[in-house]
Amino acid sequence: MATTHTNRMALRNTNTSNNRNIQQQIGSTYEKMLRNSLYKFLLFVSGLPVNLIVTLIYLVRKKSDPYLQIREETVNRYRQEGYENRLIEEARKQLTNKYLFFNKPISTIKLQKEAKRFADNVFHEEVTKKVEEVMRVSGVNKVTYGGTFKMLISNPLFFMASLLPGLLMYLIIYIYSKPYLKYVFDRLVMMVFVIFGVTFLVFTILYLSPLDPAANILGQTATPDQLNQFNEVYGLDQPYLIQLWNSFKGLITFDLGKSFSGNEMVSTEITRKLPITLKLTVISLIIAILMAIPAGLISATRQYSFFDYGFMLLVLIGLSIPDFWQGLVAILNFSIKVNWLPATYNPDNWLSLINPAIVLGTGLAASVARMTRSSTLEVIHQDYIVTAKAKGLNERKVILKHALGNALIPIVTVIGLQFGGMLGGAAVTEKVFNINGIGSYIVDKQFIPDIPGILAGVIYVAVTISLVNLLVDLLYAFLDPRIRSKMRDY
Repeated sequence: MATTHTNRMALRNTNTSNNRNIQQQIGSTYEKMLRNSLYKFLLFVSGLPVNLIVTLIYLVRKKSDPYLQIREETVNRYRQEGYENRLIEEARKQLTNKYLFFNKPISTIKLQKEAKRFADNVFHEEVTKKVEEVMRVSGVNKVTYGGTFKMLISNPLFFMASLLPGLLMYLIIYIYSKPYLKYVFDRLVMMVFVIFGVTFLVFTILYLSPLDPAANILGQTATPDQLNQFNEVYGLDQPYLIQLWNSFKGLITFDLGKSFSGNEMVSTEITRKLPITLKLTVISLIIAILMAIPAGLISATRQYSFFDYGFMLLVLIGLSIPDFWQGLVAILNFSIKVNWLPATYNPDNWLSLINPAIVLGTGLAASVARMTRSSTLEVIHQDYIVTAKAKGLNERKVILKHALGNALIPIVTVIGLQFGGMLGGAAVTEKVFNINGIGSYIVDKQFIPDIPGILAGVIYVAVTISLVNLLVDLLYAFLDPRIRSKMRDY
């Protein structure tokens, strides 16, 4: 029985110690987050009830802050000793010498103001240093907002009572305390600002456009009453700021409204069309990577050979051929002449994706192959590669294991950037092969201009590109240990 009681006490003490460590870590992380304006705002909003209590207790404690008393005593002592006046006199002499050296006219009033401003800065810096020294020697801490929270959170009762109202705040604190999660969270927050910025920019351009949606949709025979009624129904008669706010509100509530033409729900249309473009883009990306990286490696390892010149010629051709021309040539040869592949897209026939995927991936394959070649050439001449070869390692193993891993960073960068371009540039390929994707949807809507449809399409593309860029950033850390080490200290 005694042994059981001792084990229970030891377990209870361990749990208490762990809870205290958690509370201390929360308090320390909270103090650190207050130095960042964005996280400071997120903390206050996400834990508003808890922060209101902390603010009230902080204001009460601030009234009896020893820092204020020590600072006031230090200021009075320095002024009684004439330290401030000596600083002003020294500053006046220095400024006078400067004016005389540069042959500038000396204004007594201006000289006095500059000397006073300079002396005040030096005086306050010296006072702050002295106060911090006195407080450090006496073991007294300054009352701060973060310190107040840290004191309160160390109390188990306050911590338990604040869990429910501050749950979201504690989740943000936990994310901040984990470097990788913080890195991802920061990118997601920046993505939100990018989306709102893109919405503002695109809406403003469409608002200033000379095109009239009502006239384009109803036709030239529409009466003024019909045009006015159309504008009233879709809110186009309202001022710019109100329309912009409605767009932001729809973005926040995930209600992007109805399209001007067809009166269909924009979110439904985008949800139906975006997967088609994404499927086409991803297949093109896979084809391009499978073609480009081996070609780039062969060109780099066989520099100035027949293969090198041949591959680089194909790369130049791939970069030069327009998508619409290549698409028409593919339809003419593979669909009309030999009838191997369908000329237009059919969701039920996977063969109909081969032509557009190859056309869309040609430009990406050319860019990736060129970057693979240049990046690999830069790496294979490094000392560690020469040493690996000198040790007798197989050349293929050296290239694939040592060289390619270090050459992948710029290659991944090009792939990420080109992926975003493929999403936007897929409109041409979609038009050629009659693919009803997001690219052709945006192109069709912009000639009206159908503001809800264009905004929704651009927003979805921006979100997709932002997520791809986030994935690329995470791949950096996976591929390069140096970047992974920096992310731990992020």
